[in-house]
Amino acid sequence: MKNTLYTQGKISTYLSPNKISIGLGAAKQVGLESKALGGKKALIVTDPGVVKADLIDGIQASLESEKVHTGIFDRVVAEPPARLVDESAQIARQEGYDIIIGVGGGSALDVAKGASIMAINKGKILDYAGIDQVPKGGLPKILLPTTGGTGSEASRVFVLTDEAENTKKVVYSNFNLADVAIIDPLLSLSMPPVVTADTGMDALVHAIEAYVSVNATPFSDILAVEAIRLIAESLPIAYVKGSDIGARYNMALAANLAGLAFTSGGLGAVHGLAYVLGTEYHMSHGRSNAIMLPHVMDYNKIGNLDRYARIAEAMGENIQGLSAYEAAGKSVDAVKKLLEAVNISISLPDYGIHHEELPKLVEGGMKQSRLFVPNPRDLSKEDVEKIYEMTF
Repeated sequence: MKNTLYTQGKISTYLSPNKISIGLGAAKQVGLESKALGGKKALIVTDPGVVKADLIDGIQASLESEKVHTGIFDRVVAEPPARLVDESAQIARQEGYDIIIGVGGGSALDVAKGASIMAINKGKILDYAGIDQVPKGGLPKILLPTTGGTGSEASRVFVLTDEAENTKKVVYSNFNLADVAIIDPLLSLSMPPVVTADTGMDALVHAIEAYVSVNATPFSDILAVEAIRLIAESLPIAYVKGSDIGARYNMALAANLAGLAFTSGGLGAVHGLAYVLGTEYHMSHGRSNAIMLPHVMDYNKIGNLDRYARIAEAMGENIQGLSAYEAAGKSVDAVKKLLEAVNISISLPDYGIHHEELPKLVEGGMKQSRLFVPNPRDLSKEDVEKIYEMTF
């Protein structure tokens, strides 16, 4: 493998939460952390599944032990519509909450970020979609992921569904960075295998896209490669043996590292082409990304053969003696093996989506063309059509 050469004239930036804690039982710290942030009344933003899994009780107990009173907003759904942010923020304002606690997968954490912002700022959340449009910081927030996938606790972005336009909108702002991210692998033990697979692949997509992005930085490279290695080793174990604490720990860590990586290095065409599967066909974000990942990698690999070869190596493939093109191709093989191990099909007909839907897919994918900019290979509308063709 060639040594990586960084452009010395390029300014690289590393962004992260103010504090990250990881460890078994770390969720018990939420009361002390809230108190340290001046919190007296906490709104817990979550979803019904997290409540049903009894993951909130211990968090409430920790908060109440530090005399931080609590309320719960548990209406979050997958691919959350923007209105949920406005609704939760209105509750925070009207009932005098002074700190937001996000507990759950990426959807819950994204809504929590939005609630923090809109508890302070005027208007509706979609007014601030785009890059650095949020004028003021929001309420303090603590984010606790319950899945090993999205990395939302580490990032400066959140994604919402604009129901009027039936598309995804993204809010980028440093005000979205958590005051504290608490990663407790014990919170992920109740994840069923299918959610484990989907969220784990989501983390892998974050790491791979950050690593091959034209905006990659020294920071994102270091974080992304380790995340890729951890996921390749640990996701199959977490999938088949959900009670394996070591695998859950490694996946929680990998998801966080991948979140930090894409916060510095950005994402790409996998996300761009996956979004339409969520908005039009209501697939989970992780599954949508997983389906598109090997197809986009196969298209992209010629754009940075050395980096795709390094991905193959990080995933355990032997690339000794191979040409650069052959070694890069091994990364696609490695991802397909991992997908097979966790029982994820990459063929859209297996999900009831057939070839006659191709124009709708292309139209939806092109709406996210902003994500083609950092991609290692340029995409035209014809290229997008070819990639979707691979999924059939």
